[in-house]
Amino acid sequence: MHKSGMPSQDDKGKGMKFGEYECMSIDLGNFYTDGGAMFGVVPKTLWAEKIPPDELNRIPMRVVSLLIKGKGHNILVDTGYGTKLSEKLNKIYGITSCPDIDLSLSNHGLTSKDITDVFITHLHFDHTGGSTHIKNNKPVPSFPNAVYYIQEEQWEAAIHPNIRDKSSYISDNYLPLKKNGLLKLTNGHENLFPGIETIVTQGHTPGQQHLLIKGDPIKNQESLFFCADLIPTAAHIPIAWHMAYDLNPLTIMQEKADFLKRAIRENWILFFEHDPYITAARITEKNKKIILSETITI
Repeated sequence: MHKSGMPSQDDKGKGMKFGEYECMSIDLGNFYTDGGAMFGVVPKTLWAEKIPPDELNRIPMRVVSLLIKGKGHNILVDTGYGTKLSEKLNKIYGITSCPDIDLSLSNHGLTSKDITDVFITHLHFDHTGGSTHIKNNKPVPSFPNAVYYIQEEQWEAAIHPNIRDKSSYISDNYLPLKKNGLLKLTNGHENLFPGIETIVTQGHTPGQQHLLIKGDPIKNQESLFFCADLIPTAAHIPIAWHMAYDLNPLTIMQEKADFLKRAIRENWILFFEHDPYITAARITEKNKKIILSETITI
């Protein structure tokens, strides 16, 4: 039985409905990254209680994509680290495998050729590596019938990277999209799909874009917000808990404060792309702090 006004949720985690769209999580693999880098100035004694590190000070991470089906679209949000990383990088990030995307999509009656739209939040390799794969010794688009959406500001940041995050961009992940005529550059808060809002943030990297899949406010239905690296894990809910990777710390803290308030006010569920344990959650405010109120399986 489900609460009135809430989207239905399958007990096996096969998806939830928001507005006119079915939304399902797609597992794109596990990796490890430095715990200190993931939590910046937060002391290890605090963040290690949330996500314990290994002997190399690395914490486990996931890459979880979102599949959105409805109104003639099969939309995939981000594509994970993919299969093209070097042996050195696979070792650094503890990557031993990458799930077969076609196998994951087959659970929902689809193949990679059925994806109509690929929404890339930003072009760091762990978000867009699966956008292409190697065929005949060259990178080609993994979703040949899809339009790939990337903010123009983020595209420029990737084409002309600064010295700090140059290593996060791998051109084989995105240049073939332009070469094959599949790239569509977006500019600001465009509404690309009916009933889905595009939201742009600047704190993590220029032109990071998010999707808000809207429920019907008249029926008091929830909406789903894809956090990407604005809030990569549930442990990053506190305003001051942000990554050392974030280019503009003060900006991202203000963005988080604004969006978390809006999330409570407008009845959002937050979708976490990198959390090793929690895919999505409802939040609430208690004693002037924003906290998780319920974890969700999507």
